[in-house]
Amino acid sequence: MFTAHTWLHPWLNASRFLLFPMDLFAVPKTTDAHPPARVPASVVPIRTLSARHRERIRAHLLSLDGSDRYLRFGYMASDEQIDRYVDALDFDRDEIYGVFNRGLTLIALAHVAYAEDVRFDSCAEFGVSVLKRARGRGLGGRLFARAVISARAKGVHMMFIHALSENTAMLKIARRAGATVERDGSESEAYLKLPPADFDTRMAHLVERHLAELDYRLKVQARQFWSMLSSIQEVRKGVREGRSKSAQ
Repeated sequence: MFTAHTWLHPWLNASRFLLFPMDLFAVPKTTDAHPPARVPASVVPIRTLSARHRERIRAHLLSLDGSDRYLRFGYMASDEQIDRYVDALDFDRDEIYGVFNRGLTLIALAHVAYAEDVRFDSCAEFGVSVLKRARGRGLGGRLFARAVISARAKGVHMMFIHALSENTAMLKIARRAGATVERDGSESEAYLKLPPADFDTRMAHLVERHLAELDYRLKVQARQFWSMLSSIQEVRKGVREGRSKSAQ
């Protein structure tokens, strides 16, 4: 159970977005003598994406290299195939989640696909991708946890993960959550039985949505703020150069 401090921690630190315009997921400098300390776990603001984020989703998936596309889709998806996948996303039926860095780059993306057939409306499938520079911070696991909370709130009883057997990161997330993994040649199928939603589940779902919305707005404001400062600095630079030329 998260404490109030844990939920509010990102809000309490929100002002740092304006003070330090650096990538949230920048990798710390290391040396052989002094390996990096493990970053303590914290709440990751996960935003529910809508149709207006379609192009950001497209940019995220197109930025994946060949091996990452192979692991995400189960085949070496071409740019055209990714375009068709993104164009076909149904934001009304399915749920798509994302994690943005301070530059508003979509660094992690999850797709929870719900069955179109009402006979299987208690089932859902999970897929995730994380940019290389943002890996090793548990974002895939956080996205899966968020997907489970949302799926339980919708009455889903079974979450499926279809992955290549070599996709050890995805299968590790599934096993940690208690999923049963069945291997069939080069492919693996994992499924997790979900308990019915309770009050805590529904509240966690609502709080996470609100927290992620606030976090995204703060990042947008921070980006606009730094853009404004940059414009002002350009104007000041032009004025100084003009004065310098006049004085010569």
